[in-house]
Amino acid sequence: MNDNSLFGGIEAGGTKFVCMVGSGPKHIESRVRINTTSPGETLKNVIDFFRPYTKEKMVKAIGIGCFGPLDLNPDSKSNGYITSTPKPGWRNTDVAGILRRELKVNITMDTDVNAAALGEFNWGASKGNDPSLYLTIGTGIGGGYINKGKPLMGLLTPEMGHIHVPHDFNLDPFPGSCPFHKDCFEGLASGPAILSRFNVRGETISDDHPFWEIESAYIASALVDYILILSPRIIILGGGIMQRPILFPIIKRKVQEFLNGYVQSPILLENIDTYIVPPGLGNQSGVLGALALAQLIE
Repeated sequence: MNDNSLFGGIEAGGTKFVCMVGSGPKHIESRVRINTTSPGETLKNVIDFFRPYTKEKMVKAIGIGCFGPLDLNPDSKSNGYITSTPKPGWRNTDVAGILRRELKVNITMDTDVNAAALGEFNWGASKGNDPSLYLTIGTGIGGGYINKGKPLMGLLTPEMGHIHVPHDFNLDPFPGSCPFHKDCFEGLASGPAILSRFNVRGETISDDHPFWEIESAYIASALVDYILILSPRIIILGGGIMQRPILFPIIKRKVQEFLNGYVQSPILLENIDTYIVPPGLGNQSGVLGALALAQLIE
């Protein structure tokens, strides 16, 4: 890739769309934050931001890391659509198609968490580590797995937030908040699950509250499953809940406890602080990852 090439990136979230023109964290030409309102208004604002760049053919491609669920099947008539989202007004929105028709530029789309995983792999905490796993724990829980430099795609995109983790009802009688699975990982450990359980947001709960041991156990149980199945070389934990620093050491301790020496790797046994880490790109993992998605189709 020519160092002077420009690409577009869109971190498309339920609260905000972050749009960027550049080629990486050291070359950002322009950036804007757009509130997520109706699809028509939001996408018009996105188009207005990019049009000067696409009209003059300054941007070679645009990548979108988008909230979902998404249809990413290239053979599907609804490829590039947000599908059965609970976000009001956004169900069955042809995000990629609308932007492609209006901006007349190559568009590629993936999940928001796959984009963040790719951003971290290209420029952040997982650079040089293939395969790698990025997990976000916040409003929802999702994971992006990078293998051979690209996000994993199979029958569907991975839905790592909906695996089942051990749930001791005596210790945590909360039934779970997932509308599909009740007490799956997301139903027990996401931000909305904490709010439903305590009727307050997680950031208002003190560090010494016993719940954080329970929360850390749910996260560690999920990580052990991913380690055993996917064997990533590094795990990045992002999202709002992971802004609480006390969680990292508890999670690492519990991962080692749950593995119980079964995986005989020095990084897990002796150097776990360099194995389970926060994002290196901070809150820019998603939009920079969208830039990286655009570069994949170059």
